[in-house]
Amino acid sequence: MLRQNAWNVYSEEDAKQVEAFARSYRNFLDYGKTERECVKQIKAIAKEKGFVDLEEVMNSNKKLVPGDKVIMTHMGKLAALFVIGKKPLEQGLHIVGAHIDSPRMDLKQNPLFEDGSLAYLDTHYYGGVKKYQWVTQPLALHGVVVKKDGSVLEFTIGEKDEDPVLGISDLLIHVSQNQLEKKASVVIEGEDLNLIVGSKPLEDAESDPVKAMIVKVLEEEYNIEEEDFVRAELEVVPAGKSRDFGLDRSMILGYGHDDKCCAYPTLQAILSIDEAPEYTAMALFTDKEEIGSVGATGSHSRVIENTVAELCALTGEYSDLKTRRAMQHSRVLSADVTSVFDPTYAAEFEKKNTAFMGLGLTINKYTGSRGKSGANDASAEYVAAVTRIFDDNKVAFQTSEIGKVDHGGGGTIAYILGNYGAEVVDCGVPVMSMHAPYEIISKADLYEAYKGYLAFMKHKR
Repeated sequence: MLRQNAWNVYSEEDAKQVEAFARSYRNFLDYGKTERECVKQIKAIAKEKGFVDLEEVMNSNKKLVPGDKVIMTHMGKLAALFVIGKKPLEQGLHIVGAHIDSPRMDLKQNPLFEDGSLAYLDTHYYGGVKKYQWVTQPLALHGVVVKKDGSVLEFTIGEKDEDPVLGISDLLIHVSQNQLEKKASVVIEGEDLNLIVGSKPLEDAESDPVKAMIVKVLEEEYNIEEEDFVRAELEVVPAGKSRDFGLDRSMILGYGHDDKCCAYPTLQAILSIDEAPEYTAMALFTDKEEIGSVGATGSHSRVIENTVAELCALTGEYSDLKTRRAMQHSRVLSADVTSVFDPTYAAEFEKKNTAFMGLGLTINKYTGSRGKSGANDASAEYVAAVTRIFDDNKVAFQTSEIGKVDHGGGGTIAYILGNYGAEVVDCGVPVMSMHAPYEIISKADLYEAYKGYLAFMKHKR
């Protein structure tokens, strides 16, 4: 089943729109390397477009009516946007759900130490990573530090031209014989992902003079004391901005495409709804997907269901049964990335059932691994409904699996929302070098995701 490359059908005006969308996405990507930074951007953009805080609506006792726009954020790491539809909520929502966390390294709570006349920050990697990819890379530090008095200090270092960058060393090739004989999974061990932060000693320090100098720098330049690390969330990410990729500039190289290349089209789709849709549209942005969607800001959190319950109360008469109906009758796109065919590693893909760069938004009927373990596995009827929406709206799309059977696989948030009895299918942008510090996507696939998500949100069933 052959599908046409999206670039082949674009008019000159279409190509301009694709490029403009890619530029705006790159800006979002560069300033949203962490989930907190994404939520901050999402909230600011939504407020500019007329979305009102859910808490504000609740406190005003105002009733929500079709066309009203509402935003909810939770702990600064989860967000949901709603455009209230004409149908009662108990008839279901049209939900597009993406995640905004990405593989990275987190600082441990007691990270600072000295060894061999160097100062280090100790890390714990987050999500599925090939650890050897993170050495000899320019790295930046993003996050928040909560001071003793409760004040929150936002902290970023390594992104401005005048900033220093940090990094993790690798063993020089001249003495690497033993290292090169190791499996790739243990060439770099997790406990060896230590971030080099200094080498200059502090004069007259009684012990650990290089560490003492870093403590001094942190206090004087950044207002951070060593014990503040206990109250901090600091993430280590690749330093620098995304770039156009390829001589034809058809692709984007950047950190965090998984899953921000689905989150941004989701955001822009709901912002593009200019009148009340038939069914309430919901754009969901969750945290912790890379480690199982756990915790208060992951997709397993009851805060999502609780928010829908609040909307039921604000649009009519609340009942637990109506909330349950709203969740069960919803239709969902799990907006998450998938693998793209890489000819260099062709043996790991089954070409009839894999995504290709530039062929558009990708539907994964099921994810999981081996015998579909952990998969949502959407119904044939629902896949037919979604593909019909895309066909009717001239959205370029393709279908895919994540690699050959028995060669791996992956998971998304699809099954979590499916647990409510909702119709769910995975539908996202194909990514090359997924989970590496720098990933690659097609600008065309990114734009087709926006078109597909918007058509889905506005669909009348």
